[in-house]
Amino acid sequence: MQSTIQNNEKRATGLVVIVSNFNEDEHHANHRIGDRFVTAVRDICGALPLALPALGSGADLDTLLDNIDGVILTGGASNVDPHHYGGGEARDQNLLDARRDGVALEIVRACVAREVPLFGICRGIQEINVALGGSLHQYMHEQPNHFDHRRPRQMPIAVQMGARQRITLSPGGTLQSLANGAGQVMVNTLHAQGIDRLADSLVVEAVADDGMVEAVRVAASSTFSIGVQWHAEFRTEDHPFYRALFQAFGRAVAEHAIKRGKAARIGQVA
Repeated sequence: MQSTIQNNEKRATGLVVIVSNFNEDEHHANHRIGDRFVTAVRDICGALPLALPALGSGADLDTLLDNIDGVILTGGASNVDPHHYGGGEARDQNLLDARRDGVALEIVRACVAREVPLFGICRGIQEINVALGGSLHQYMHEQPNHFDHRRPRQMPIAVQMGARQRITLSPGGTLQSLANGAGQVMVNTLHAQGIDRLADSLVVEAVADDGMVEAVRVAASSTFSIGVQWHAEFRTEDHPFYRALFQAFGRAVAEHAIKRGKAARIGQVA
């Protein structure tokens, strides 16, 4: 009896898809996600993480979303192709990932339309903004009055990934409530691109000291539908705010799983 209870306690509440990056060289082609996202979904959200390959556009997302309870858009070394937001040609074609762009931009729109919990991190917030009609700065540090948000690779890893950037949380926003009412929080900053024109359906949840948009929320969504520019998956055990984000996403995933289960039972009866 005791072992049955323990097994039930460990059972995942909901299924979360993590969108992969696609990498290819002359020897190998890989669909990749970072382990920190996997462990955060399992250990903090209490859900089962599933890797979604970088399928490109045209994937059967309706079937996918019928069977899952949340989506995470991770960071990555690549940039969203500027042709998706009328930004012309990318300076460095080697920094593009067309297959990830294809599936990620479509899954954002599908999640928003179907009220599936959505969590965008770093590249993920950029994908949310572009998918919903916004644009990006390709090289944000070249813009007037913006400082350099890129990862300082010459520094020790603790500094590179450390919480060294101050952000101001929007008063009364979702993120401020997750930060226990704090007005400002320190986060990491590792990105070269950033939001230029904000999509009409998004509201700003946080900005950096230079005015750079650091977090957004889908205004009309009744579930967790948030993007953050920093790497919230890094050292969640040491950063209560990062952990609170994943916990809130996990609650939304669990609620969606309950609703999905009820809908399935009603369908069986009908």
